[in-house]
Amino acid sequence: MSTTDVSAKDVMALRQKTGLGMMDCKKALIAAGGDADAAEAALREKLKGKMDTRADRAAGEGCIAIAIDGSNAAIVEMRAETDFTARNESFRELASQIATNALSGADGDIALDDAMTKALDEVRITTGENISLARGMKMSGGSFGSYLHHDSKLGVLLQFEGELPEDLSTGICQHVAANVPTPMAVDEHGLPGELVALKAGEAKAEAENSGKPAEIAAKIAEGKMRKFFEEVTLLGQKYVRDDSKQIASLLPKGTTLKHFARLQVGGA
Repeated sequence: MSTTDVSAKDVMALRQKTGLGMMDCKKALIAAGGDADAAEAALREKLKGKMDTRADRAAGEGCIAIAIDGSNAAIVEMRAETDFTARNESFRELASQIATNALSGADGDIALDDAMTKALDEVRITTGENISLARGMKMSGGSFGSYLHHDSKLGVLLQFEGELPEDLSTGICQHVAANVPTPMAVDEHGLPGELVALKAGEAKAEAENSGKPAEIAAKIAEGKMRKFFEEVTLLGQKYVRDDSKQIASLLPKGTTLKHFARLQVGGA
């Protein structure tokens, strides 16, 4: 097919579908004999292959997206190579779509289905960057609060049962986002057993080496563990908005915090 047989209108239509340059679209149309669908399919297959070869490129930017619908919620971290793409509307929309799509899936770690993989490939091709779902979590049951930082690089999802005013649920999410140290679990029962055992052994050894009578040493060890739990658990920490109060004391009677997820772009 000659170049004169490819109309500017067809080239522009293909460009709008793929986000690729005019010359790339024109060449694809010529090679496909003017068949727009075949040209589009060929371009996407070719460029997807190029994207796959770039999968090892560092993706240090990205965004967090949160979706909540009744008793289902999801939070995801999407990664991109540049801040320019991380702020791009199509990239942010992809993150939102993946979080929303996960609402109908199983609880736990989020995996892309075929539809979302295709949508991700579309954005990878358009941006020319290594874009991926870094991680995500789906939860169900009870109610949810959330907080998304203004730059969308840090987000928190909080799961609870009972009644919790929206301002307080948001405030607790902001606490999880901002407090140092970051809470490791809702309460001591959510902490890794090996960590608790290690800290208990250290507390006991320090107490026994204090030279105090056994009964007093046991109380010293107990106090050290209580302080440790207050430092690393959400319920035990002082509220970031009012450090005269523990998070546990803020909860209405009958309300329990079940779980939280804190995702930060590039974080552990």
